[in-house]
Amino acid sequence: MTEVWTTWPAPAKLNLFLHIVGRRADGYHLLQTVFQLLDWGDDVRLRMRGDGTITRVVGLESVRPEDDIAMRAAQALRAHTETRRGADIEIVKRIPVGAGLGGGSSDAATVLVALNELWGTGLSADALAEIGLGLGADVPVFVRGRSAWAEGVGERLTPVDLPKRRYVIVDPRVPVPTAALFQAPELTRNSAPTTISDFLAGTDTANAFAPLARARYPQVAAALDWLGHCGDARLSGSGGCVFAAVGSEVQADAVIRACPPEFTVYRAMGVNRSPLLDALDDFRAEAGK
Repeated sequence: MTEVWTTWPAPAKLNLFLHIVGRRADGYHLLQTVFQLLDWGDDVRLRMRGDGTITRVVGLESVRPEDDIAMRAAQALRAHTETRRGADIEIVKRIPVGAGLGGGSSDAATVLVALNELWGTGLSADALAEIGLGLGADVPVFVRGRSAWAEGVGERLTPVDLPKRRYVIVDPRVPVPTAALFQAPELTRNSAPTTISDFLAGTDTANAFAPLARARYPQVAAALDWLGHCGDARLSGSGGCVFAAVGSEVQADAVIRACPPEFTVYRAMGVNRSPLLDALDDFRAEAGK
């Protein structure tokens, strides 16, 4: 019997603010941030195999299969559970690479969550998040599927209920390598810690990477300046996409129509619960679980 393909969402995220408050002895940076999950992102298509082989059928041509974080997620889950099952993987990319929107991390998290279900390996969300942390600091928030306040290297998560907002996201079409910004000598690494209450009160919206991205990437600076005429434009993560909240679909349409040709603009709604968890509930309901 030929296994069927199933499709699973891999949502993007925004960092509504991002502070670096210190550094661990091993060199990892200590962060404070809020992850806002979105209703828009990539799709991950999966087909189970009985021979234990994991293959990438479709993915980014610029990334070798052995380096693809989605492939590494499947391999890590297989190794952890010692399952004899395999999978074919297709990644339908919409989230730009190097955009600060969490595309690769979300793809990996979706692979972990969906294959755990398809393979029947039965790991808890805690266990999947631990595997995910070994792949990347942003993976656990996508595994857990809740917009969250984050501390540590990004793995200490407290779910937060954020106001329902529409966002426009501008891609200046320049990938920004996260590692280079983290290693930059001019990066501010000693911001005073803040609190969830301060963030919710609107007093903390800065992103520690924004001055670096603006200085090093003129396209990012131009996107921040242009979108700043439409609202409170901010950098997401380590860039290079920038975003702003808008009050209505009419305003979102106006921003999209006015977008300069050198940029690409997307629209999305912020969600407190990931579309991946909804897809998991639907899959289980259809399977009668």
